[in-house]
Amino acid sequence: MAVAFHNLNSDSGLKKLDEYLLTRSYISGYQASKDDITVYSYLAKAPSAEYVNASRWYKHINALLRISGVSGEGAGVTVEGSAPITEEAVATPPAADTKASAAEEEEDDDDVDLFGEETEEEKKAAEERAAAVKASGKKKESGKSSVLLDVKPWDDETDMKKLEEAVRSVQMEGLTYGASKLVPVGYGIKKLQIMLTIVDDLVSVDDLIENYFTVEPINEYVQSCDIVAFNKI
Repeated sequence: MAVAFHNLNSDSGLKKLDEYLLTRSYISGYQASKDDITVYSYLAKAPSAEYVNASRWYKHINALLRISGVSGEGAGVTVEGSAPITEEAVATPPAADTKASAAEEEEDDDDVDLFGEETEEEKKAAEERAAAVKASGKKKESGKSSVLLDVKPWDDETDMKKLEEAVRSVQMEGLTYGASKLVPVGYGIKKLQIMLTIVDDLVSVDDLIENYFTVEPINEYVQSCDIVAFNKI
């Protein structure tokens, strides 16, 4: 079922969006999609710092639109009670955010703007880094995410030690395992909760679950996996 938002430019609408993004990096899925563009287009201006999660998400989508665009299809989203800005404005956002007033821009001058305009020195440094990466043949590392995963056994007779060993046996570039613990579910059954750190461009959590953790031979121990939390680092 598609997620729905109402009156995004009101306090109540922004509060709901902020709460929704508390445990999510994007409106749907684990990459920017058309759903993010839809919600972005209904916002008359950047959310204030009061809405921490919505503000972080808005700046990120704004930066993606400037740099590389968004191609993900999304799962569908409905926005009611306000009108979107034009598609042209969304496709090509201004170099400076004209949605904010001049007074707001002056107040933000002292803040660290991760997605603002680059100075000439920053551009030169970025070009030098890019040249160094190209020369060495190494790919620039993308962002990372922290994932809390629930791994459920078939029954109370499943050897949980072997289950964890089977899960940790999956090794790939960009995947790091962290702490883990057994959590009682009921009727003598326990599930494994394990922390993962992934490099976003190298590892897909959905792919990890569907093509590694729940297929032979690991599915001898693992019945299913659920994502409990997914946060950008």
